[in-house]
Amino acid sequence: MSTIPGKYPLTVFFDGDCPICAREISILNLLNRRQRVHFVNFADSRYDEAATGLARSDLGRVIHARRADGEMILGVEVFRAIWSAVGLAWLARLSRLPFIDWLLIRGYDWFARNRLRLTGRLSLSDNTQERAVTSQPCERCRVKTGLPDDR
Repeated sequence: MSTIPGKYPLTVFFDGDCPICAREISILNLLNRRQRVHFVNFADSRYDEAATGLARSDLGRVIHARRADGEMILGVEVFRAIWSAVGLAWLARLSRLPFIDWLLIRGYDWFARNRLRLTGRLSLSDNTQERAVTSQPCERCRVKTGLPDDR
């Protein structure tokens, strides 16, 4: 695995039971030729919350990643870090342009709040309660959310 002090390996925690998430991670893993990114499926029965210090319930709210130096990043920043790691740094830079950044953050925030419903894993009656929780980062991970502050 290629290491760069502080950055890599980047450990990305994803919901393998989410068909949209699993497909995107599968594509990104194909691009992960230098093995800078380690993908961890927190929906897998072998996922160990105690070993990572991260509860499934927290990870399910918004995508999380941990840099080699222990820094936690969340939301859109995770995707930017993955893109940079797999050779798509140009895409990460493009995503930081003001209007694109604004769109990505709001688009991801909407997706994070609605992904369970979109993938058929949440009934409409449960959606109101779940929306209040899903897009909020866990208390331990408020370092860098990549999500809008105007909630």
